[in-house]
Amino acid sequence: MSKFEDKVIITAALSGVLANRDQCPHIPYTPIEIAEEAKRAYDAGAACVHIHARTDEGAPSWELDTFRKIKDETRKRCPVILNFSTGTMDDDTSAQETILRELRPEIAALNMGTMNYAKYSPKRKAFVFDIVFPNTFGKIERMLSAMNDAGVKPELECFDAGHTNSIWPLYDMGKLKKPTQFSFIMGVLGGLPTSIEAMQLQRQTIPQDATWEVIGIGKEQWRLLASSLVLGGNIRVGLEDNFYLPNGEMAKSNGALVEQAVQLTRLVGREPASVDEARKLLSL
Repeated sequence: MSKFEDKVIITAALSGVLANRDQCPHIPYTPIEIAEEAKRAYDAGAACVHIHARTDEGAPSWELDTFRKIKDETRKRCPVILNFSTGTMDDDTSAQETILRELRPEIAALNMGTMNYAKYSPKRKAFVFDIVFPNTFGKIERMLSAMNDAGVKPELECFDAGHTNSIWPLYDMGKLKKPTQFSFIMGVLGGLPTSIEAMQLQRQTIPQDATWEVIGIGKEQWRLLASSLVLGGNIRVGLEDNFYLPNGEMAKSNGALVEQAVQLTRLVGREPASVDEARKLLSL
């Protein structure tokens, strides 16, 4: 067994863009709050943090200066790998491209296809929200070009099997370089079901030299992450994806969620990767 074969990259998604403090009072908004959460996640065992920027009032922000402050404040506190979000409902990606080229995070998330993106409430018998998240190949190409120009590794976020199975033209054009990194987002209505069979299909679709992680949304997260660990994948936790610890209590920080992820990793006989180990595993 190689030195890195059983190492697990644990990522913490610190805030997301939809959740707010009415739902969870511990979600960070300001650059300093986000940086402090990054430090808590790093101290608990995360090698990477996924970043969405917010205004001080909690609204989504694509201000270059806000992302710069988040990067600078985090770097003052810890050496954790930075992964910036690029997800936007708009076809205009100029703000995201500027952030990538100017700030050069080590990794940036790249949504790999259009989907119905919804949340349904069985209690209300109604949709809480119901939108189309558009990600055309043209939009993906523009974002990939910016990442390639800036030396940023794309994290290919695949919400459905079609997203994963549609990457080959990007390889063929030379815009997507191997080895690639995939994230399988499970539990979003309109995307992959939360089944082991769906996870195995995704895993079997990607190139053999790729790294992959599972992102579980909502209450089924912990079961999905355990399955990923058993199948050899990496995992993501954080207040963007799920507010609750395995015992049902609301987490008071991203660090508390990472602590549980570390414990789960060790229970299946694997070990969390350090930042340096994660960089090598991801070919950064």
